[in-house]
Amino acid sequence: MAIKAVVFDIGSVLEVIDDEVFPAPFETRHGLGEGAVLSVPDLDADPGTGGVSEAEVRAHWQRHLALSDRQVDELMRDFWTWYVGTLDQPLVDWFAAQRPTRKTGILSNSGPGAREAERHWGFEELTDDIVYSHEVGVAKPDPRIYELACARLGVEPHELVFLDDMQHCVDGAAALGIRALVHRSTPESIEAITALLA
Repeated sequence: MAIKAVVFDIGSVLEVIDDEVFPAPFETRHGLGEGAVLSVPDLDADPGTGGVSEAEVRAHWQRHLALSDRQVDELMRDFWTWYVGTLDQPLVDWFAAQRPTRKTGILSNSGPGAREAERHWGFEELTDDIVYSHEVGVAKPDPRIYELACARLGVEPHELVFLDDMQHCVDGAAALGIRALVHRSTPESIEAITALLA
């Protein structure tokens, strides 16, 4: 059956993420122990499904790490620099070129502030729809988020190809009949999806 839509994850797919950027450099600059940032207790609600705001995340880090306003501003800058990474331009170009033959979409497990932080990449101009988990209240691999992505693009699951770097997210999509692939490298992903489209 014909593929009518191509949907990609963002982090570690359309964006290349460098884990050396955060949080270790901040911890070193401010004399915090290794792993201090990631050892902060979880919030009472899940940022990934919209349970808290970006301001609440900021305040949580500030309180548990005993940071000044200036320091927590710096922490947030480091975090967003890491989060948005750099573009995988060859993959972005291939993805964008699918239009207008097919619809394109993004399906991302995200946190509050993600849409604003990533807007400079122009994803909204490259796609027919973007589903951010923190905006819709449900995250991959919950089947409801894949169903929502299909509904918003106006396609059936079997008419959609989905690319994600996380196996459990791919498995969740595949369970609904979506043709889902694990992203390992740009050449491999382009070759594999091109074969499906043919």
